[in-house]
Amino acid sequence: MNGAGNDFVLIDNRDGSVTLSREQIAKLCHRQRGVGADGLILLRNAKGDGDWAWDFYNADGSDAEMCGNGARCFASYIQHTIGGKGELSFETACGLIRATIGDTTVTVNLTDPHSLELNQSIATSAGEQIVHSLNTGVPHAVLFVNDADAAMVASLGDEIRHHDHFAPAGTNVNFVQTLSPGKIHVRTYERGVGETLACGTGVCASAILAAQLNDWPADVQVTVLGGDTLSVDFESDSEKFSNVQLTGPAQFVFEGTMAV
Repeated sequence: MNGAGNDFVLIDNRDGSVTLSREQIAKLCHRQRGVGADGLILLRNAKGDGDWAWDFYNADGSDAEMCGNGARCFASYIQHTIGGKGELSFETACGLIRATIGDTTVTVNLTDPHSLELNQSIATSAGEQIVHSLNTGVPHAVLFVNDADAAMVASLGDEIRHHDHFAPAGTNVNFVQTLSPGKIHVRTYERGVGETLACGTGVCASAILAAQLNDWPADVQVTVLGGDTLSVDFESDSEKFSNVQLTGPAQFVFEGTMAV
C-alpha cells in the first residue's frame, strides 16, 4: 500500500505466526531484491483498549514508534482484510490511534505532540542552521527554506538526522517551503529510510510549526514530493497541541507472497 507515495508492506499476523528478523524485514523492503517499501507493518490483536494493534518497522528493520501515512494505510488495510465499520482504533508504541475511513481518504487522530523547541541554532557543513523541533509520535526537526526542491535534502538531511544536538535517538528532518498562507511544501528525510515521497508525522510537525510561527489558522494544506496534498488540522493552547488530524489517501498497490 501507499499513502501519498509513502509505501508499506502489510502482513496479517493476527495468529502470531509471523516472526521476522531485522535482516528479513530489510530484505522485504529492499527495492531491488525484495518487495520494496519505506516500512513494514504487522497487524496483530490488541492487548489494551484498541480494536487492533500494529508492529511497525522502518525499511532497515529498525523499530519505529509512529508513522502518519502508515497509520492511514493500516486503517484501510484492516477494513479491507477484516471488514467492519468506518471508524476504528489501534495500539502503537506511542499510544492509541483512531481512524475514520472515507470513500477516497482516511483521517487519523495522532497522539498529542510534545517537546516543542523553537529557533535552535546548530552548526552544519552548510553553515549555521535555524531549526525547530516537535515530536508528533516521533521526533522531527523542521527547517524553513526558500525552495524545498532545491534544498540539500539527502546530504544535509542525513547530517542533521545524526547531529549531536539530537543525540542519541536522532531525528527526522523536514525542509519546508511556504507557498501561501496556510499552504506549505515539505520534503522529509526519515530515520532508517532516507528521503521518502511523503512522511505523515513530518507533515504534521511542519504544518503545526508553520501555523505556530506565522499565526495561521489550524487547517494547513501540505504538498509533498509525491505530488499529493495532505490536510492537517489541530487544536492549540499556547505551545500545547492536541486533536491532531491528518487526512490523505491510502491506496492498495498489489497483494502477493515472497519467501524470506
